[in-house]
Amino acid sequence: MKFYNLLIKYRLWIGVILLALGIYVNYAGSFWPAFPLYFIAVILIAGHFFFGPLRLIQEYMESGDMEGAERVLNSIKFPALLYKPIRSVYFTLKGNVAMMKQDFDGAEKMMKKGLDLGMPMKEAEGASLLQMGMLSMQKNDLKQAESYIRSALRKGLPDKENEAAAYLQMCSLMMNKREFRAAKDFFRKAKALKPTTPQIVDQIKQIEKYITRMPG
Repeated sequence: MKFYNLLIKYRLWIGVILLALGIYVNYAGSFWPAFPLYFIAVILIAGHFFFGPLRLIQEYMESGDMEGAERVLNSIKFPALLYKPIRSVYFTLKGNVAMMKQDFDGAEKMMKKGLDLGMPMKEAEGASLLQMGMLSMQKNDLKQAESYIRSALRKGLPDKENEAAAYLQMCSLMMNKREFRAAKDFFRKAKALKPTTPQIVDQIKQIEKYITRMPG
């Protein structure tokens, strides 16, 4: 795995070196001895621009090192050359980094680009729509937030933690609209999923204190 990550990190330069070596072998000898060098060089250089180094971001994201993840994203100079599903993930990750930095306008712009390109999996699309809904709530655009979160639930979410978060956001939106029966229904759905994320568990405890006193 480490070797593969190193190859991804340095494949452009390895490809350039192999290409230069192939040109030298071609000049000093003939084309066919240089052909394997040309072939590998083209694969490495094309892979750098077509697939990018997004695989390297995983370990940074898992460790919570957003600065490291941002450095990898910033190393992609020509995102338009990325394979379309990978380009979609690239913009989504750019949106996540912007969201972490409280740049909500920048996050929304990047995530919309990712959604417009189409996500590789429905669950990934649902997760992005949920994030867009949360961004809209941060901006106090509650109507748009509800639209995004309902769409996220229809598309499907990758796990019960995200699903519980979506139901809790809908519960908050319904309480704001004074649609208490709907709010209670969404709260029950969130609680039934038995989420374990501390932030979600705490939110359930906070809502539970007063939701039973609501009419409806």
